[in-house]
Amino acid sequence: MVEKRKNKILTWIGTISFTIISLIALFPIISLIISSFRPSSELMRQGISFKINLSELSLDNYTYLFTQAAEYWAWYGNSLIISALTIILSLFFSSMVGYALAVYDFKGKNLFFVLVLLILMIPFEILMLPLYQLMISTQLIDTYLAVILPMVVAPVAVFFFRQYALGLPVQLMDAARIDGSTEYGIFFKIMLPLMGPSLAAMAILQGLSSWNNFLWPLLVLRSNDMFTLPLGLATLLTPYGNNYDVLIVGSVLTIIPIVILFVFFQRYFIAGLTTGGVKG
Repeated sequence: MVEKRKNKILTWIGTISFTIISLIALFPIISLIISSFRPSSELMRQGISFKINLSELSLDNYTYLFTQAAEYWAWYGNSLIISALTIILSLFFSSMVGYALAVYDFKGKNLFFVLVLLILMIPFEILMLPLYQLMISTQLIDTYLAVILPMVVAPVAVFFFRQYALGLPVQLMDAARIDGSTEYGIFFKIMLPLMGPSLAAMAILQGLSSWNNFLWPLLVLRSNDMFTLPLGLATLLTPYGNNYDVLIVGSVLTIIPIVILFVFFQRYFIAGLTTGGVKG
């Protein structure tokens, strides 16, 4: 009886603690949403705050964004296309590489994995210059491919998929080979479905990274109509004036795709992270 009461008290303490932590973490987002309903004059005077004055709140900023801010929706579309392609291509190629490093034995396998770990430890800022020169030499500057290609085979994704694939049952591969299945058939029809939780977890991580990517698109994108959302929103802050009408409301709407992505894959997210983290 005492033990049950103690567990109940600990459960309540944990629930209250995590609720408080969640509210603290959500406080900036709530403040941003509230500020998006204020006119730009009030934003200039008060900034982003949690203060609520119903007489100041209106839908004018959202009306302006949906009716007159055509550039913003071009940036939004660019970000959606780039993020979607990055997620699809990264999951496809990185899962294949990680799977191969986990289940096959070939010459140079350990060396290749060490190289993956070395690249993982090198900051992207060090790799930007050679990558930028490569984009220039291939004439891909100011295109979607220039933003996407360096992210297609991410070292962190390769490492993650390798760790997950180490726990896959190799007996299924042997059984499939006996039935006459090819190695590609084994991967796509048997092993890849088993890697579903890891794919979902990495889809969220890669999607979040691509959606918020600022520095690399800043280097390779030149024209305004090719900008992604982080670049486009940054152009609204200039020495000659700041367009807070679009900036604040636009920042609120940038949260929506990531929330949708997480809600869609959340049932697999924790399972994918924990399983991939303990295998090896």
